[in-house]
Amino acid sequence: MTDVSSNPTASPDDAPGRPPVVVLVAPQMGENIGMAARAMLNCGLSEMRLVRPRDGWPSEKARETCSGAYQVIDGVRVYETTADAVADLTRVYATTARPREMVARVLTPRAAAAEMRREAAAGEPRTGVLFGGERSGLANEDVSLADTIITAPLNPGFTSLNLAQAVLLVAYEWFAAGDPTPAERLETNLSDVARKESLDNFIDRLAALLDEGGFFRSAPMRPTVLRNIRTLFQRARPTEQEVATLHGIMVAARKAGERRAGKAPTAKAAPVKTVPVKTAPVKTAPVKTAEEG
Repeated sequence: MTDVSSNPTASPDDAPGRPPVVVLVAPQMGENIGMAARAMLNCGLSEMRLVRPRDGWPSEKARETCSGAYQVIDGVRVYETTADAVADLTRVYATTARPREMVARVLTPRAAAAEMRREAAAGEPRTGVLFGGERSGLANEDVSLADTIITAPLNPGFTSLNLAQAVLLVAYEWFAAGDPTPAERLETNLSDVARKESLDNFIDRLAALLDEGGFFRSAPMRPTVLRNIRTLFQRARPTEQEVATLHGIMVAARKAGERRAGKAPTAKAAPVKTVPVKTAPVKTAPVKTAEEG
């Protein structure tokens, strides 16, 4: 084995649970190696191996395009053959979009990533993923060294990916398979989501205002309409600050109605049950409304 490493003192860590190794076979351009390194570190992968890079190694162009992923670039190990590059691995995946004339197990990137995670948790020492060069991908001899093939389900009429895209696709699925980030969350900034007490108080005040304005034309339908209104606001999940703003809107609407009717605005509005709001104070500017005779 010919191992020309930019970090010759580093030794492979065979501890269980390690992330997969990325092996680039015959990559052509240093720029693509650098962009692949960037994609790797985005997704928590840091070990890259190169097999016969066309322009040699180390590469200044790779450093220039890695966007600071020097941890990956500085740890690159270079090999003469693919067999040497995967010799210390216990499971190898090969990425390809082309059908091969061989019997092989084929997984999507998502399924392969889940399998890698399971095997790592079960104690699989080291796993690696092979990626072919920009021009023609992996040779059949390289693919034959793999235990499993990874093929991404893409547009059948156009499956071409550049090297960094292919690395990112597989690396992202590996990262996502172990990432606990919820699929959806509500960003509330400095304000908490409104408590039921706050929302109930608002709905009660709104119902009183609607009663006063003659909104409920059918008394039997009033409970149903109020339930629908409550469901609307609950679905929106307003914050405490937003509920306070809605109270202010009701006060302004009442005053506007009284002005239109030619009455003096009510001095005091119905009392509001306040709930502590964790937020920065909001400066409000007076609203100028046109008076109607």
